[in-house]
Parts: sequence; C-alpha cells; structure tokens
Amino acid sequence: MLFFYKRLLPFKQVFKWLSHSPKVTKDFTMREFAFEFRTGAYQRYNSYGSVDEFKQSVINANPTRFEVGAVYAVNPKERKNLPKTAMKPESKELVFDIDLTDYDDIRTCCQKTDICKKCWKFIRVGSKVMDAALRDDFGFKHMVWVFSGRRGAHCWISDPRVRQMNEVTRKSIIDYMDVLASKQSKLSSKKPLLVKRPLHPHVERSLEILSEEFVEIILNDQDPWFTAPDTASDAKSWTQIEELLSFLPDNKLQQELRSKWKSSSGISTSRDKWEDINVVAKSVLKSTAQANQLLDARKDIIIYYMYPRLDVEVSRQVIHLLKSPFCIHPGTGNVCVPFDPTQNISGNSQDDSYGFNPMTAPNLRILQKELDSWEQNSPSNDSDKKLADYERTSLKPYVEYFSKFVNDMITDELQGISKRAREEDLSF
Repeated sequence: MLFFYKRLLPFKQVFKWLSHSPKVTKDFTMREFAFEFRTGAYQRYNSYGSVDEFKQSVINANPTRFEVGAVYAVNPKERKNLPKTAMKPESKELVFDIDLTDYDDIRTCCQKTDICKKCWKFIRVGSKVMDAALRDDFGFKHMVWVFSGRRGAHCWISDPRVRQMNEVTRKSIIDYMDVLASKQSKLSSKKPLLVKRPLHPHVERSLEILSEEFVEIILNDQDPWFTAPDTASDAKSWTQIEELLSFLPDNKLQQELRSKWKSSSGISTSRDKWEDINVVAKSVLKSTAQANQLLDARKDIIIYYMYPRLDVEVSRQVIHLLKSPFCIHPGTGNVCVPFDPTQNISGNSQDDSYGFNPMTAPNLRILQKELDSWEQNSPSNDSDKKLADYERTSLKPYVEYFSKFVNDMITDELQGISKRAREEDLSF
C-alpha cells in the first residue's frame, strides 16, 4: 500500500477533480476525507490545504483506503472547536452505487462477493440505462464510472448544479431512477413488480435497452429457470420459477405452465420456458385484453430482472462517505479504476467484448511487478525519466481516461465562472 501511495496513485488528478480547478479551492480545503485502517479504526474529518499536504498525509497514515465526503461551511478538522450546528455540508457530488450482491436472487453464476464476466453484464447494462437517463432527462454531463474493486460500480456526477443539491432534491432524482423501488413492493407484499401504465418515457427507453440484452444475460448466461430430471425438485430452481409465474396475470395460465414444467421428463432451459409462456397462452387466453395483460407482464419481468438495483442511501445522504477512485480494495488488491462502460480503454484484448472486465482490472501486485520489470529491462534515457510511474504500468489508460474527464469538467467549470462574471458586469 505504501508503495502504491508513494509512486502510483494519481493524487494530482484526484485533487483537481475534487477542487474542480487546477488550483486550490474551498471545494478541496473544506472537504472531509476519512481513513480506514487495517486495525478496523476509522478516522473522519481530515482536511487539507494543498495536494502535497493531502498526499503526504495519506503516505504517513498508510490507510487501507481513504474516502471522500462533503464540502462543509467550516473546515472539518476544526470541528472540535466549533458547535455541532456549524458542521453543515454545503455540497457534494451525486453518487449512484450498483452492487452485484443485490442480484443474488437472480445470479446463478456467482453469489455474495464472487463475480465473473457473466454477472458483470448486469453492471454493463445498468450503466447504459442510467447514463441515458442522467444525460438525456436531467442534462448531467460530467459523470464517471468507477469500479468498486470487487463486485460493483459507482457513478460520480460532478456538474456544479448537482453538487449544490440538498437531500430533498437528491431524493427526487433517486426516486425517478429507482424504478424497482429497491424491490420493496416485492419484499413487503410478496406481489410481483407492477409498473404504472402507460410506461413513463424513462421506463420505456430503459425497457428497450434491457430487452436487447435480456436473452443473453438472463435466458442464456444466468438461466435461472433451468430444470432437468435430476434437479426438478431443487428448491432454489422452483423458487425462481414460482417467482416467474407470479408475474403472469392469469391463474389458469400459471397452472398450465406449472403443470407442464413439473411433468417435463427432459431438460427445460429458461429460454424454453420463456417461449412456453406464449405457446401455452395461445390456448388459454381468450381475449385481446388478456393478451395485452400478458404482454405487459413480460415487460415487467424484463424490467425486474434487468433494471439496475441501486443502493439509495449512498445517493441520498450528502454526508455519506465513499472510497475515492484509485484506492485499493483491501480484500482483492484491485485498484478502483475509472472505466468506460461502453468501450475497452485498457488495450487488453480480453476486455474487447466487455468494455470493462473486472477480472483483468489493475491489481496492486501486478502493478508492482510491472514497474519492477520496466525498471530492470528498459534502457535509461531522458524521455524515460520524464514518465510518471503509473505510465509504466497497466494503470496508464485509466489515469489518462480520468484525466480527460477531469479536464473537460474543469474547462466547463471555468467557462461557467467566466460567463457569470460577464453577466454580473453587464448588470451594473
């Protein structure tokens, strides 16, 4: 960890991102940072006056990770000398969190903290849905996705108007995005998901995105409704199947399908069952209204199984702390790298079909080996001396991607300040 903090973590880029400027601003100096240590200790309310002070403090403390918090009206490190009422958060980036453990009732490939290429596709399609809504519906521009280091991803939104939002406004955005309502309707009432009709334009657009990948992710990769003669009585398989049937609006259709699948003497895949629904429905449903209800139910199934599942508290609370990009996940050694969910930025051919592949993400041990190998095998010359250490490792494309995101954000930020200054001059 100390090696990583001293030589590889791009402190300057993180500083500029949080300062929203190449120079020191109160967005940085009044911001809370927290350290988590191997002993389990947790140190809050750290704050710094410069990037050098920030870096040196992290090196001296050598935490397992550091977390980013809100910008306060007063300096966080002075809190002991101030009344509690003075510690009011003024601004913070809006963050969305998708964690694959929230898909454990659907995932068949992995459970709990384990992940693989198959279940990472939930993150991939979820990021597409969220990106479209946040950009098109809210007009947000400066967003970056960051790998959590193990089983999820965080979307950080840095637009100026977002950072100033209070918790009430943030909750409104979360409610808009959280179509599944954190699955509360299912868990509390044991009823299937019901999406209001006609579908909201956001839900309609999301459904189009989700439908494109439903066959690959659910029917082929996860295959949650698979049964075979030797697994026909498997409790988990039939729990999944009963959940599928609960979405169907007609009791007779449910009964016919249940009977067909239980009496099956061969292998029946999720794709087979998905097709069975329409085949059996043709002989059971007698009216156009019933057919339309079934169509709506199939849409609900796609939404329920595919729509991103959000940790809403991460987004709602302004004071919530979250680990910074480029930290190391203490359990895996993976770097929490920014990534583009739509394309491969790593240069690694194994990532081509996935955009970002968590299985090949930069890892602390690998980075150390890469740097050692570079120093042993590369000839020493002037151009080599100018390279930052991260440029000699597989961390390079991720730092460059993040740097472009930060520079674009700062450019717009400065243009906005200049525009406001001109408008103020004209008002006199």
